[in-house]
Amino acid sequence: MPDSLSINLSRPITSAKILDNYTASIGSEQADAQQIPTQNLEAQKNVFSQVCLALNAVVTRLNQFYDKVFVEHREEIARLSVEIARKILMQKVENGDYEIESIVKEALKKTPTHQDIVVHLNPVDFAQCQKAQQDEQRGAFAGIKFISDANIGRAECLVESPKGIIESLIDRHLERIGQALNKAE
Repeated sequence: MPDSLSINLSRPITSAKILDNYTASIGSEQADAQQIPTQNLEAQKNVFSQVCLALNAVVTRLNQFYDKVFVEHREEIARLSVEIARKILMQKVENGDYEIESIVKEALKKTPTHQDIVVHLNPVDFAQCQKAQQDEQRGAFAGIKFISDANIGRAECLVESPKGIIESLIDRHLERIGQALNKAE
């Protein structure tokens, strides 16, 4: 019987690998031992590279999705904000919780000249502005002609001057606010 080979190990065997069709001679065992870890390392590098590429693609798609959702929600938030403001304003107008004099004074600030000015007001606001005009003869309403106009909503006014028309309308103000919110980043 040929000589038997015995190996003494300091620890128990934890794993073993069976090599199919192993034809290396005893002299080339050292070269094969170096080649196997190198091949495993290359295979691991390839797998790692593929995983990195896949992760980069996922990150790109997630960023695109985030940008799209953010834009859509920003527009929706702006629209909802304007609608909430509209409801609140309409409730305040309905309750008479506004100062028409301040609204008219603000519109008058935008006129380039304060001569030959006509202010169109809702009939409810018309009476209030006429009273304010009579109370302060030399105030901001001196020389201004007020006209009762049922086409103008409460808490709104339309100012006519020789240089043009200035509208102070709630819907226009809310529209500009909505546009500003949509443009904001």
